This record gives sequence, structure tokens and C-alpha cells, in this order.
Amino acid sequence: MPVKLTPNGTYGIQMPRPPRPLMPLMRALMRLGSAGMRRRGMKVLTLVTTGAKSGRVHEVELGWFPEPGSSGDADHAPGRWLIVGSAGGSSKHPAWVYNLAGHPDQTWIRLDGRTIKVRPDSLEGDERAAAFARISAELPNYGTYQTRTDRQIPIIRLTEEPG
Repeated sequence: MPVKLTPNGTYGIQMPRPPRPLMPLMRALMRLGSAGMRRRGMKVLTLVTTGAKSGRVHEVELGWFPEPGSSGDADHAPGRWLIVGSAGGSSKHPAWVYNLAGHPDQTWIRLDGRTIKVRPDSLEGDERAAAFARISAELPNYGTYQTRTDRQIPIIRLTEEPG
């Protein structure tokens, strides 16, 4: 299923915003440090999207989780990555979720020195619940983020597209 925008919440935390002049420097530092890096125990990828409103290219570094292969948790399904739109428990989805919903055909990741074209799809129902439970068990902060807001935190599967 394509990326589905669930309703924003009625409460949640306010994410701190650094001063605008510092943003380019912060992004550059994050990009330099994200190649093959782990942040807070997570593997990091760079998600490249096209702005839902602006049409401009945007990049954001995100933690990712392996999607289990057909034989369970130990077997990572090749060409698939799970990302979580937690925004720390904010009442609104992160901007990149709107970008994925608005332009799903214009989505790439950079990982391990490669640029990979991917198709984003929202997880729903039991599949989402199982993935969220697994992710929260691995990194308990995600469970905490869900308690900070009444919106459903999206989990999005990125699947490598052939070619």
C-alpha cells in the first residue's frame, strides 16, 4: 500500500528547532557522519525525497530497521528497510512522511556508498503492530514516543526497485 497519511494527533511534544542559519551546517555534519554510522544503536541511511509542496529535493538521515525475511528475525529481507515517522512523539508527522505520500515515485536512499531507488509503502494493521513491537523491543524509545502522542506513528517499508 502506498504511504498513507493517518491523522495528526491532538497532543504531542514540540520538537526543538535550531536557529535557521545553523541548519545547513547541521545537515552537512549529519551527512558526513552518517556514512555507515550507527546513531544511538541504529543503522543510519539518508532518505532523499521530493517536497510535497515545494517540489525541491530534501535529504534526511534516519535510523532504519531490517525487515525480517521469510525465515524470521535473524534473516533480513534483502532490498527492504523499515523507517519510523516518530518525530520523537510529536503531534504531527515529520515532513518526510508527507513528501513520501506526495511523491512516492521520487524516493531514494543512500546507504553504504550506494544510491538506491526505493518504493515506500505504509505498514498497517497486524503487520504494523508486529513491526512496531519488534522495533520498540530493540529500541525502547520508540515505545515511549508513542505514549507522547495520540497519532499513530507511521512505519514505512522502503523496497528497492529493480534497475
